Amino acid sequence: MANDSKTWRCGKYELSFDRPRIMGVLNVTPDSFSDGGEHFDPDAAIEYGLAMLDAGADIIDVGGESTRPGFTPVNPDEEARRVLPVVRALAKEGAIVSIDTRHVAVAKAAVRCGASIVNDVTGFTDPKMVEFVKTSTCGVIVMHAGEVAAPTRTHATVQLDTSAAAFVAEKAREAAAEAAREAEKPARRRRGKLLGEPKPEAKLPGGVVQPSLPFGDPEPAPEPTDEQKQETPAAEQAAAAETVAPAPEATEAASEPNDRLAAMMRRSARREEAYVPTSQLRRFTLPDSAPIMRRVMGFLSDQARALIHAGVSRDRICIDPGPGFGKTANEDIVIQRETAKMASLGYPLMCAVSRKRFVGAVSGVTEAAERDAATFGVCLGAIQAGANIVRVHDAAGFAQFLNGYWAVAKPQPRRAFVAVGSNLGHRCDNIRAARDMIAEIPLTCVSNSSKIYESEPAYETRQDAFANAVIEIKTELAPLVLLDELQKIELELGRDRSKKAKANGPRTIDLDLLWMDGETHGGKKLRLPHPLIGERDFVLVPLEDLMHDPARFFRYNGVEVKEPEDRVGHIVGELGRM
Repeated sequence: MANDSKTWRCGKYELSFDRPRIMGVLNVTPDSFSDGGEHFDPDAAIEYGLAMLDAGADIIDVGGESTRPGFTPVNPDEEARRVLPVVRALAKEGAIVSIDTRHVAVAKAAVRCGASIVNDVTGFTDPKMVEFVKTSTCGVIVMHAGEVAAPTRTHATVQLDTSAAAFVAEKAREAAAEAAREAEKPARRRRGKLLGEPKPEAKLPGGVVQPSLPFGDPEPAPEPTDEQKQETPAAEQAAAAETVAPAPEATEAASEPNDRLAAMMRRSARREEAYVPTSQLRRFTLPDSAPIMRRVMGFLSDQARALIHAGVSRDRICIDPGPGFGKTANEDIVIQRETAKMASLGYPLMCAVSRKRFVGAVSGVTEAAERDAATFGVCLGAIQAGANIVRVHDAAGFAQFLNGYWAVAKPQPRRAFVAVGSNLGHRCDNIRAARDMIAEIPLTCVSNSSKIYESEPAYETRQDAFANAVIEIKTELAPLVLLDELQKIELELGRDRSKKAKANGPRTIDLDLLWMDGETHGGKKLRLPHPLIGERDFVLVPLEDLMHDPARFFRYNGVEVKEPEDRVGHIVGELGRM
């Protein structure tokens, strides 16, 4: 939602939600459900991650284990080998990197390599993962993975007999059962504890109860009594036996030690594949939302509170209802329609529906890789209801989609600073021409300008002195769109951007986007705040005309600002007003 007051602290970064944030999916796997193998090579993955940043992604979510239905678990060593080079390279380029893992060892290694977010598909139900994140400063994503429907129980057929003899016989059976229960009570007591009581749940530091995994096996159906078996027709007994007996796939899943997520996803796939219409007609198109949302929102809020009690700051926590993880298409739609309720919990809310099965069900698109347009539609509905982050495979396409929608639907002018420099031709005239052209950019106006200063050349010192200024603007464009407009102005004023031109050599005009309100960005094309702003005297001195103490302002925004004597491109005089 526009002007959302939530913020998300992720290591050294702080994300605001005055506009939705885009998380690009980067699967370094051979078997992901829609893009498996496309970015399995680390170099290809790094290149693709940088391309998503340059196309508009705010966060890159790197995963090394596919969790699609029927996935094969990956051991932590192999997962780390896949993801760590990618995480390290993207973080070096200033990207906000999320590590998508359920393994504590992988999460630790990735954070050491520069990851700022831990995205745990098991919802931090592992106390070891909680212990790790409470000692770090990374952001955390709590996801719900598990079935949301109540366990199906098998009931024997009841035959109603209204005769007096049947009534007397039923009363006698009840009395005998009560007497048997009373007789068993002393025997069931051992050391002051009932044998039938559940085992205590794991506790986190501080005495906080760690809830059980949300994707545990369903409760077994109660065995029918001998009398019920006699009253139940043979055909119905056979059907009940088939229902209770485990499928071969379930036996295989049980043979894999301690991997309940894989077993749950297998059950989910079988539930989707085995669904057939029943003879009973339903009165409503979707199941009742109340029990579904109680389980999803209950788990998310419980886990968030458990993390807070363990020592994780509330502003580091994001929640994700986990579409597709153990849920049917109908259940996923119910959950998406209740986005506003989940947003009301007060945590940043993720919409991670990209190319999921239910998106294909509602759009009629069979191939997962072709579901991007339908994904955008579902994401837009979630954004309008309060979702803050969208996790998508097609980051470039969704950035275009979001920019178009946001420009029309959400008036949102933001403050930004543009540095202007020239040392060829009529320097001051070039700067004034650039200012006038910036004022003509769509959805943008010039609100203030510094004086024009003369400075020593920086980096490439064998060239003429520069004329420099800083222009303050207000714009409703996304940062990368604004950058494209600034580069068009450079080309129109004669800037040479060919490969033969020196990187810091003479130029007719140079326009650098220094800073934009609420924006942090990494990548090859654009870095925000500008990574060199703290060492450039020819930028910091003109900024003093526009704000009080720019050095303090940028230090507060996480920029290292050098002392005047240690800077480059020192100001040597004034050349007049803009």
